Amino acid sequence: MQGTNVRRCLLSLAIASAAFSAIAADPTDPVLKSVLQRDLGVMPAQWSQYLKTERIAEQQAAVAQRRFGAGYAGSWIEQKSDGSFAFVVATAGADASPVAGAEVRRVRYSLGRLQSAMDRLDGGAQQRVLGISKLYGGVHSWYVDPKSNSVVIAVAPGATDEAVDLVAASGADAGVVRFVESVGEPRLTATIRGGIEYTINNQYLCSVGFSVTRGATKGFVTAGHCGSAGATVRVGGAVVGSFAQSNFPGTDRAWVQVGSTHTLQPQVSNYAGGNVIVRGSTEAATGAAVCRSGRTTGYRCGTITAKNVTVNYAEGTVRGLTRSNACIGGGDSGGSWITTAGQAQGVSSGGQIPQGSTNNCSVPQAQRVTFFERLTPILSQYGLTLLTQ
Repeated sequence: MQGTNVRRCLLSLAIASAAFSAIAADPTDPVLKSVLQRDLGVMPAQWSQYLKTERIAEQQAAVAQRRFGAGYAGSWIEQKSDGSFAFVVATAGADASPVAGAEVRRVRYSLGRLQSAMDRLDGGAQQRVLGISKLYGGVHSWYVDPKSNSVVIAVAPGATDEAVDLVAASGADAGVVRFVESVGEPRLTATIRGGIEYTINNQYLCSVGFSVTRGATKGFVTAGHCGSAGATVRVGGAVVGSFAQSNFPGTDRAWVQVGSTHTLQPQVSNYAGGNVIVRGSTEAATGAAVCRSGRTTGYRCGTITAKNVTVNYAEGTVRGLTRSNACIGGGDSGGSWITTAGQAQGVSSGGQIPQGSTNNCSVPQAQRVTFFERLTPILSQYGLTLLTQ
């Protein structure tokens, strides 16, 4: 375990050992349409155009990066004022030639220059010593934002001076930095509550991410702050296995090994009596729609708002997280993040939750901040294979 506060997490979905009728993530899925309309305002008439844009992003992102080379400044999916979607590629170089299916924009700074400033900020945080170094408690997170062509530092109201101190101490290029005020403060989505759950050491609870295997060994991925290696895991009151490996802070990754008698399903609960089938693990673009499943707030959707985010949790700094505006609550830690096309994205880490609240669902979507750990690095680090259909 990583400490009392870190261990208080609740389950989202059990290993998928219970069989439900699977609902594929496709345009005909009425549950998916309803959730996207509720959470993102994507109307049925806009759905096919969004899917086309998502496919273009998957196909052309790498093409654009190769073409613009050192001048490449990022890419994202953007919703226009008329409700339509576009794939946007930015370049800071002399070459701004067209990319098929994409809108090309000229910007001031290359992605390389922005990432250099990001690396400086990360380096400063990595050298922090709890109890000795300045904590910069009002600084919530920082990330490269291609849309604004800057490194965004999210700060609490009135904490700009702390953010300025962080930039100065790290030696990051202040010219590329932009400060934004953020609601709430980063908290690992941890709490002790009842419901559908897996139990850690018969006391603490967290959410299952995705079913995986390592050779002949069965298991599932989840958040690292949920438990340390060796912690016992129960589903439905019965011992099913234990944490095989866990990392937190720095990253927020773990996987649980379960017995050979348990059945794994390549599914994510949609909390409407069915499941979304896991098709693969292709990472979605910034701006793409993504949905998360958790025992507290159910099946919720949003968009990817930033990647490679460094989050300044009270329990320690975590790097490389993805940021979204899908809502989350205490008890959703470790739960699944998946695209509308069934591509697994990651597991819930935490979110900025207002004081006195157990979730950020009441926060306006434009201000809502939630974080997840990417799936592909978890699979790579632990030598796991995602179960798909």
